[in-house]
Amino acid sequence: MTESVTFVRESTRYLRDVYLPRLERALEALPEGDLWWRPHEGVLTVGTILLHLEGNVRQWILSGMGALEDQRERASEFAATSGADGRTLFTRLTETVHAACELIDALDEGALAAPYAIQGYETTGLGAVYHVVEHFSWHTGQAVFIAKARAGAEHGVAFYDDAQVDAARNRE
Repeated sequence: MTESVTFVRESTRYLRDVYLPRLERALEALPEGDLWWRPHEGVLTVGTILLHLEGNVRQWILSGMGALEDQRERASEFAATSGADGRTLFTRLTETVHAACELIDALDEGALAAPYAIQGYETTGLGAVYHVVEHFSWHTGQAVFIAKARAGAEHGVAFYDDAQVDAARNRE
């Protein structure tokens, strides 16, 4: 397997097996009624983040590199101040991520090196995958922070067991 193919396989693993579960955990910790909370206009809500990530993955992977028609209305993602509940938004995002991961996993070297025009940008297949993973990571962190802040000191959101991490480092 080439380095490019290895990279995209790791990318799908991060999208599906790391970032989606972290978003789900943030949603579980987020107090009821805070999905659309924001401290002031111009700041994303967790609901907005879920809408935006779904739109981004769909546009860049399923439309940009796949066969879906690009019907994204990006501005409406940011304009939303209310809408579906968190479970519904998360389910839509999960379905889109799983479809995108299937498409990405099927890419060969030629598709990864091929040029694509997505959202007004010229990129390659590899560049599009990298963009989506980096973008997803960024917004996942925002959603986790909002959930922790809104839930308070007893939020219970943690992704690593420090004792286990330290023990692994000490074994090396």
